[in-house]
Amino acid sequence: MIKKGSYILGLTLLVLVVSSGFITIETEKIEGFHLDDNEIMVYHVPNQFENDEVEIKVPLIGKTYQGFAQKMAYRESRGILHLVNPYGYMGKYQFGKSALRTVGIYDFQEFLQNSNWQDKAFKALIARHKWILRKEIEKYSGRVINGVEITESGILAAAHLGGAGSVKKYLRSNGRKGFRDGFGTSISSYIRKFAGYDISHIEPDAEAKVNLE
Repeated sequence: MIKKGSYILGLTLLVLVVSSGFITIETEKIEGFHLDDNEIMVYHVPNQFENDEVEIKVPLIGKTYQGFAQKMAYRESRGILHLVNPYGYMGKYQFGKSALRTVGIYDFQEFLQNSNWQDKAFKALIARHKWILRKEIEKYSGRVINGVEITESGILAAAHLGGAGSVKKYLRSNGRKGFRDGFGTSISSYIRKFAGYDISHIEPDAEAKVNLE
């Protein structure tokens, strides 16, 4: 027979889990990452009420680069520094291993602990994408595609999501050739969500690297 007190406690815990809006799951090590065998990776699994249209609220710091980076971190990972998602993307901005190697980061274990490295990697990849997409930024900024105004920051946010090549295909096809990541997030949604941020101070740089000092 189940005691009344135990039943009430169990019911209370169930209600708290369901009403929290998300589930945190611990998963085993993803093969290929430089993590210790006993290290646990935690990632966020959206529930049925979360989708691409959920608007994320961040502190009002304006349409600055800081606002752009902060919103990206929250949109990608809820700002969790050590997060590794089910597809193997890492950190608060959710980088793949190949992207990190491109900007000079090979120690993935340290990367997951180092906020400074993650911020520098994000900035370096923006500089690289600015170079790759410089013609598209000049040509398409100010146009409207699928009801969304194209801006420099929107283009670069979309490149972070799907890569520069996918952004080129989307723009050059006037929005007919789209892209969605493994969670169903589209390029057009990032162009819209990250429109109008001032990141003009970041210079295009085809060889941008992270200074690890």
